[in-house]
Amino acid sequence: MTTAQTQELDVQPTPLALLLLGREADPRSERGVECPGDLPSPSDPDLVERARAAKEKLGDKVFVLGHHYQRDEVIQFADVTGDSFKLARDAAARPEAEYIVFCGVHFMAESADILTSDDQKVVLPDLAAGCSMADMATAEQVAECWDVLTDAGIAEQVVPVSYMNSSADIKAFTGKHGGTICTSSNAKRALDWAFEQGEKVLFLPDQHLGRNTAVRDMGMSLDDCVVYNPHKPNGGLTAEQLRGAKMILWRGHCSVHGRFSLDSVNDVRERIPGVNVLVHPECRHEVVAAADYVGSTEYIIKTLEAAPAGSKWAIGTELNLVRRLANRFAPEGKEIVFLDKTVCFCSTMNRIDLPHLVWALESLAEGNLVNRIEVDKETEAFAKLALERMLALP
Repeated sequence: MTTAQTQELDVQPTPLALLLLGREADPRSERGVECPGDLPSPSDPDLVERARAAKEKLGDKVFVLGHHYQRDEVIQFADVTGDSFKLARDAAARPEAEYIVFCGVHFMAESADILTSDDQKVVLPDLAAGCSMADMATAEQVAECWDVLTDAGIAEQVVPVSYMNSSADIKAFTGKHGGTICTSSNAKRALDWAFEQGEKVLFLPDQHLGRNTAVRDMGMSLDDCVVYNPHKPNGGLTAEQLRGAKMILWRGHCSVHGRFSLDSVNDVRERIPGVNVLVHPECRHEVVAAADYVGSTEYIIKTLEAAPAGSKWAIGTELNLVRRLANRFAPEGKEIVFLDKTVCFCSTMNRIDLPHLVWALESLAEGNLVNRIEVDKETEAFAKLALERMLALP
């Protein structure tokens, strides 16, 4: 359809369409916004030295966090590495650091801002480093879902449980409605707690982690789970389906872990006899069911650390981490491969590269605060309440 035809029909582009086209900016969105400033050239041979010099100049004023999925060129400058929640807690444990430079994605930096003091400033080197999964649940969509549950007469029975991989708005919604946050490590504990509070759970935003935890770890059936699609009227579900469900799963997923298939598992078993398949619980249910081991990023690392020399492993998680582990354990004779034949990095996580990190560190060293991630006080209060409920889990 031409522009002229569109104008004749009086069709107006939506804010989302404009955002995706790069014509609008939304600083609260995980989809990313422009990153101001002149970045150094990625081919600059002095980038490593520039990053080191800026970090040394800042000294104890800066604390650099590096998520496991970051590039090696960035990880080398991290003071600590870990998953999103571990890093947020590490930041909170360093009150003397004026600047927290979070080499991860937007929702992680938000969590760090929520858990650190008002005096600390959280910086994301590239504001366009978002999360496709977190984007799949907006505050407006979740509020509409709650209205649907209310109309079905079950809202009072439902306890929201939101994955750490969600925006501050969704965490705040969870806290306001009596729910808790979970990680891939403690999802079962969070669900056990939730079912002590109510009869049903609304699990946001990753349907696969919710389904895998409910069925694999808690003994529910697939029939106990329904998927709420925010793009369909009433989530594409009838009131009867909602009333009959124990787990109401949001229709969201990780674009990296969601690409692994049962064919990937079968293929690697044929190619590598005796291979152990180790996957993240964000993978599809059929992949998790076919795997030998399932667990969080930290679980994956610890499993490989404890693995015997000469063992063979196919890993279903982000490629930066898999490649780093393969190099780390190669001297011990452990063969580690990526589960899928087609390589796949997390595209948004990879937006944090050395030029962006150098620009952020040099700006801070010059006294210029850039790319600060700051959650408003009301959102922070309710989001922190949900996070504190998770911290109090047995």
